[in-house]
Amino acid sequence: MTEIPYAIALTAGVLAVLNPCGFALLPAYLALVMTAGDGAEGRSAPPWRVIGRALATTAALTGGFVTVFGAFAVIVVPLALRVERHLPVVTIVIGLALVVLGGWLLAGRGLGIRLATPRPGGPRRSLRWVFGYGAAYAIASLSCTVAPFLGVTASAVSLGGPVAAAGVFLAYAAGTALVVGIVTVATALARDGVVARLRGALPYVTRAGGALLVAAGAYVAYYGWFELRVFAGGAEHDPIVGTALRIQSALNHALFSVGPAWLAVVLVVLLGAGGGLLIVLRRLARTTRGRGPSAHDRTPGG
Repeated sequence: MTEIPYAIALTAGVLAVLNPCGFALLPAYLALVMTAGDGAEGRSAPPWRVIGRALATTAALTGGFVTVFGAFAVIVVPLALRVERHLPVVTIVIGLALVVLGGWLLAGRGLGIRLATPRPGGPRRSLRWVFGYGAAYAIASLSCTVAPFLGVTASAVSLGGPVAAAGVFLAYAAGTALVVGIVTVATALARDGVVARLRGALPYVTRAGGALLVAAGAYVAYYGWFELRVFAGGAEHDPIVGTALRIQSALNHALFSVGPAWLAVVLVVLLGAGGGLLIVLRRLARTTRGRGPSAHDRTPGG
């Protein structure tokens, strides 16, 4: 085989998002997107801003994710085996941090984080937390995903040198961004649609996100502990991990069956149709608010 494996790298990037080690970090990320403030101060952002914010968030998470993989390939590979044994400890810490965040949200508190709002002259919204989350996602996922990543990268280097390796790296990042983009845009549109139609439901959305964070964080920490037990010579079978792996495997199989090309089509359709639907919901909300109380509902001197 003399062809550079761009298609394989693209597919590997797609599947990397739903890997066994970091499987629970994706729904936890979506919970954070659902509960993050948008700085609208009582007003829903325009649809184009919602979509732009979601795409910026996608880029930040993907950037953090692939930066860790690139650094691992360039710097850490000579010490890979030694480093790998300590990765479960980091996974446990990440999981416990998510549990704490989830408990904070369940208590009715806000996180005070902001997603990027691409508005000229407006206040800047930090994406550092998203980039950092992407890096944490990648660190927790290294044990399960670094081997395919290094395989396609090494193949590209042997076939086409550093330029080909850079192309494969970008293809891998594009595959990751496809999946992250679809779920981020869908979540952002759903969140802003709920806000536009029923602002009173937002506290319940926040608490639901907190519950999801607690569950996801608990599983991430448990998986790290499971990996430590396996490294220490313990049993490689666990009922909780086994159940999660079956779910993850089914989702991975579905992603592989769909393929990157169709995922790109889904993202484009979601951007267009979702934005249009959000415009309709906003107009309906404005119409409902504009009606106000009728003359029969008013009382004298009220």
